[in-house]
Amino acid sequence: MKRWLFALIAVPTLLVGCGEKKEALPEPEVPQIPDVEILTPKEVSLNETIELAAHVEQGGQNVDDAVVEFEVWESGKRDEGQMINGKLEKDGVYKASTTFDHDGVYYMYAHTTANGVHNMPKQQIIAGSPDMTQVLPEDEKSNNSMDNNMMNHSNNSSDNTEHDDEKKDEKNHH
Repeated sequence: MKRWLFALIAVPTLLVGCGEKKEALPEPEVPQIPDVEILTPKEVSLNETIELAAHVEQGGQNVDDAVVEFEVWESGKRDEGQMINGKLEKDGVYKASTTFDHDGVYYMYAHTTANGVHNMPKQQIIAGSPDMTQVLPEDEKSNNSMDNNMMNHSNNSSDNTEHDDEKKDEKNHH
């Protein structure tokens, strides 16, 4: 009987003693969104090498180990665009080059990933002297917008979900 009484007192005491030695774990640091400043001119000449450039900072410090890809496409032709790898020049500045061979309005994303966090600022580039009455703003080209296609896809799937829920309700009522 004494052994049981001792066990009933000793075991909880040992467990409480072990539980008090826990140390607080430090909060994991969440990397900040990289600040990406596009340095490419907004108006460029035709048939000249154009420097695509972006300056990358994170937490006020230059980032020299980011992954930078420049996505360039002509207005209304995003599916014909190209991805060009940026190379670190120095002090957080990444560069690539391209050439525009005809008048047009182009767009560029500077896809940037630094310390696992992605940012993708966008800039319009006017090459030569395009007829602006023939160019629609990129946002109005809904069938060429990846973001809009994803939104439409999610809208369709939510409609299907509601439709499926109605079918389930009908089955439950019969």
